[in-house]
Amino acid sequence: MGRGLAAILPRGQSGGEGLRQIPLELIDPNPHQPRQTFDEATLQELADSIRARGVLQPVVVRPLAGGRYQLVAGERRLRAARIAELDLIPAVVRHTEDWEGLDLALAENMAREDLNPVEEARACAMLVEDLGLTKEEVGRRVGRSRVAISNLIRLLALPEEVLELIESGQLTEGHGRAILICKDHGRRRDLARSARDEGWSVRETERRAREDAGVPQRPEREPVIVHPDLAEALAAAEDALAVALGRDVKVRRRGDGCVVELAFASPSEAIEFAQRTLRRQP
Repeated sequence: MGRGLAAILPRGQSGGEGLRQIPLELIDPNPHQPRQTFDEATLQELADSIRARGVLQPVVVRPLAGGRYQLVAGERRLRAARIAELDLIPAVVRHTEDWEGLDLALAENMAREDLNPVEEARACAMLVEDLGLTKEEVGRRVGRSRVAISNLIRLLALPEEVLELIESGQLTEGHGRAILICKDHGRRRDLARSARDEGWSVRETERRAREDAGVPQRPEREPVIVHPDLAEALAAAEDALAVALGRDVKVRRRGDGCVVELAFASPSEAIEFAQRTLRRQP
């Protein structure tokens, strides 16, 4: 429990630090919590999961005078635990007065640790939802694109049973993203079990999920054969452009040339990126 969070947290220096079970009544809220709104239905669902399986990811606290603690990260889990009427919650305790650098330490440690996709997703969610970083900032710090960070965090919308299959390696991150196409939690569980039991590929899982959700299937395309040397050169071009532009870049073959693609979440994001790029021109 909590291996992913414990692995990426900066190492403590004082005695008494580490993972503990702490009474909820002794934990005070974080006055600097960047997230102010919480969906009640989602909190209730998490509370139901906590009643069934416990708190899978500990909160982070720092000790205060008088035996109390201040929450640093994990507001959503703390609220759900209170809804579930727990007396104790697993918490990682850190003796430090300076939490302003925690986001940087988390991101740096995450980039070095060998975590499974669910642990990475929970770490990214903590950085974004608990500590207020943008997905683009997290991506820059751990060497991934904003899209990759978004895809990781999206995995946490899956039922806990499905997350456990991914965490244990019975399903892959790709299976998880495919199952997300189906919006019903019950059907997501069924698809995950079938994918595991019948050994579905990611592509087959996506086909089944689209069929179940009534989403049109992707049209089949003739495979494009690319010489290994050209494929390596295109991949190198993607990396170089991604570093230069600070965004996820896709370079693919088209006819005798190639196409460079940038993905944006909204038109306003594309406009803002274009304006920043123009400002950097000499």
